[in-house]
Amino acid sequence: MDSDLIDDVAFREARDDDAEAVIAIIAAAYDEYPGCILDVEGEAPELLALASSHRTMGGTFWVAERTGKVVGCVGWRPLEDGAVELLKLYVDAEARGGGLGRRLVGIVCTEARKRGAGRVELWTDTRFQAAHRLYELLGFRRAPGTRELDDLSRSVEYHYRKSLRGGDSAAPDL
Repeated sequence: MDSDLIDDVAFREARDDDAEAVIAIIAAAYDEYPGCILDVEGEAPELLALASSHRTMGGTFWVAERTGKVVGCVGWRPLEDGAVELLKLYVDAEARGGGLGRRLVGIVCTEARKRGAGRVELWTDTRFQAAHRLYELLGFRRAPGTRELDDLSRSVEYHYRKSLRGGDSAAPDL
């Protein structure tokens, strides 16, 4: 997807030079939660070359822009079993509440369907409760259990899945 307009927001595939803006959005989101630390060089070096790193993984990274400013992002990569993993959904605090997160998730789900994926999966920090509400509203279901990351934030994550096959009446169209 090169560019798509929704209201005053343009969606496009990220470029490597979007890194600074995306890192700033993610760092600001982490700052909202005590103990969350964004260690780009040590734990998320893929953020330094967004487009290239996601292409290397077989996926894509998108950004949302409003008047030339990056206000949101999301990526995806294929999983070995044919599913797609949603990665790094973040929306600038000032741009939240207007459906931008929903649209970014929708971009990933649309791309997954085009590629024949049967489901989308994601991992999200247990502290990110607003994100959990969004995912559940969009038809994602939390899987049992958690995983602990050996990172500076001492992250514990929930695993969410959304079926892309018909018959899931709880999954709204995106």
